[in-house]
Amino acid sequence: MPALGYYTNVHNTALVILQRKGYRLWRDPGTDHLCAEKEGWDFMADDPVQLLGLVAIHEVKQPASFCEYWWKIDEPWLLDSVPETPPDYAPVWQQK
Repeated sequence: MPALGYYTNVHNTALVILQRKGYRLWRDPGTDHLCAEKEGWDFMADDPVQLLGLVAIHEVKQPASFCEYWWKIDEPWLLDSVPETPPDYAPVWQQK
């Protein structure tokens, strides 16, 4: 069992984190997507956890200005090489 997994009970926590980071939040009534904005950078997703993930990409990339595909990281290409078995580790919930 992981220390945290995706489920709807994480949604409010994700929204609180976004708000604490200074993002303004709203739901688009036409698409039912959740939206966040800060300093002109705006994001849209199906749920709060996805929205938090998009904001995390922005925070890592730190673009100075908008350009097409500003968010993209191609190297290394990991999609086809993620292992099917976990590394040897002790889960935090098993640690004393």
